[in-house]
Amino acid sequence: MPLLSCSEISLDLGGRRILEGVSLDVEQAEVVGLAGPNGAGKTSLFEVLSGRQLRHTGDVTFNGEVVTKLPMRLRAQRGLMRTYQRPIVPAGLTVAETLKAARKAYRPYPSRLRMEWAMDFVQMRAPLNTPTGSLETLERRKLMLACLLLRDPKILLLDEPASGLTGSEIDEIDLVVRRLAQEYGVAVLLIEHRLELLAMVASRVLVLDVGQVIAAGHPERVFLEPEVRAAYFDVPMTAGGAA
Repeated sequence: MPLLSCSEISLDLGGRRILEGVSLDVEQAEVVGLAGPNGAGKTSLFEVLSGRQLRHTGDVTFNGEVVTKLPMRLRAQRGLMRTYQRPIVPAGLTVAETLKAARKAYRPYPSRLRMEWAMDFVQMRAPLNTPTGSLETLERRKLMLACLLLRDPKILLLDEPASGLTGSEIDEIDLVVRRLAQEYGVAVLLIEHRLELLAMVASRVLVLDVGQVIAAGHPERVFLEPEVRAAYFDVPMTAGGAA
């Protein structure tokens, strides 16, 4: 049984169909990529999977339980957690205060040792007394990841974690994602526009366009499919389907 799955998810917002019949599954310790051009519906799917937005049709199952109607807070407590495109941090708090707030968010409270482990795992370099508002983009992303990791997630939905980072910084996030899956069995569903990054870290990818899955499978094969190339690079399609 997959750790996370959704079937025939459709979503309407403002009278417009955003997602149409989207299905996917993610196994434990698997890294699955979610790709597609801007406006394809990737973040909207995260909204539905995390419980921030209720779907129009379809179901979401997590760890053997149908969670379609569960609110975001309860899904997070079960281990289904997510990040956002922008690494927004509580600017009025220090790094230590932010981590403490994450520890005290709900019971059972993780230990301080768990907090220290999470910071070490993401290689957080900023001192604990640093105001979060002064952190660079990479350190903000690491802080948000540390806050989630100390709560012992079963799956992380990562929304463009490499956005705004340099090449060497992307390598650091890449390593964190790989280690989470390989060493700790955490599943990852990853939205990313950099196809080369998805090709390196994901065992499978799904490509969305206009709210529908247009391709799925191994990244090296999927990214060469004519329909995917057309969606990403506006490559004209011939009558026979070739680019």
